[in-house]
Amino acid sequence: MLIINSQTYFTPFNIATEEHLIKNFKDDILLFYINDPSIIIGKHQNTLAEIDLKYVTDNNIYVVRRLSGGGAVFHDRGNLNFSFITNTKGKNIIDFRKFTEPILTVLNNIGVKADFYGRNDLVIDGKKFSGNASHIYKDRICHHGTILYNVDLTALSKSLKPDKDKFIDKAVKSVRSRVANICEYIGNAYSIEDFRQMIVNKVRESFDSAEVFNLSDKDIAYIDALVKNKYDTWEWNFGASPEYNQTKSLKTKAGKIDAYFKVEAGIIKSLCFYGDFFGCSPVENFESLFIGREHNYNIVKQIVESVDVATFFMGFTDEEIISLFF
Repeated sequence: MLIINSQTYFTPFNIATEEHLIKNFKDDILLFYINDPSIIIGKHQNTLAEIDLKYVTDNNIYVVRRLSGGGAVFHDRGNLNFSFITNTKGKNIIDFRKFTEPILTVLNNIGVKADFYGRNDLVIDGKKFSGNASHIYKDRICHHGTILYNVDLTALSKSLKPDKDKFIDKAVKSVRSRVANICEYIGNAYSIEDFRQMIVNKVRESFDSAEVFNLSDKDIAYIDALVKNKYDTWEWNFGASPEYNQTKSLKTKAGKIDAYFKVEAGIIKSLCFYGDFFGCSPVENFESLFIGREHNYNIVKQIVESVDVATFFMGFTDEEIISLFF
């Protein structure tokens, strides 16, 4: 088994590394990485329905879609992420218990009673500290998970707090759980790196041939290309969301506006504004500017600021109209 400890906190690179290792290696691999503040979206999720876009944008939090299914999770430098990537065949290959056993054993060995719960969670005192997911590629599987070690739980809560009434879609929804940091139970006895090393030591008991492995320049170049063309793009992280309908209402002293629109593959296909607002230009002319354009904050902002909003929505500001889209 190859044991890899990522040398970067750059989220798109670390998520892209998993794709490279599952597709282009044959070895069993245990990958560890720690990310800067970020939200990792499940493959089948509607990104905008999972996050508080304003909070995420204001706080420079990365949003990256992963290859596996499941719900959205928050990462920061207090979160240890692991990936077991192995060759596998046959039935029941998605075995969350098997891959999380070393983590539970380590915790129990240091006096923390941790358990496997539900389909894919690890808990302490009924509070979730690890969520897990898997992705299969041909005869290889990537099983990865989070470990909340000393995460900013306030940022976690605020980042993953969307307006649930805005979206009508069939995308996979995240299940919100009570969560806890491991450090709450062990204090400052161990650092996050100490904890990582304990997991490595436990894994080595089962794999005598386990060795530390560093990515080559060729590996890094391949991963950098994945980052540029996929994991650091709006098209993958937002545009790859399933089809959805979105509604948003805004009420001010100038009146009320209801926005209804449909998005497919990240592209606005239809858009209508209703309400008791006033304007001297047909609102249909404003709506037409967005059809066929990306449901992307920067693009919406650019379009709104390119016209005189007051001619369509008297008494409303650019910022208020932009807010109707997100």
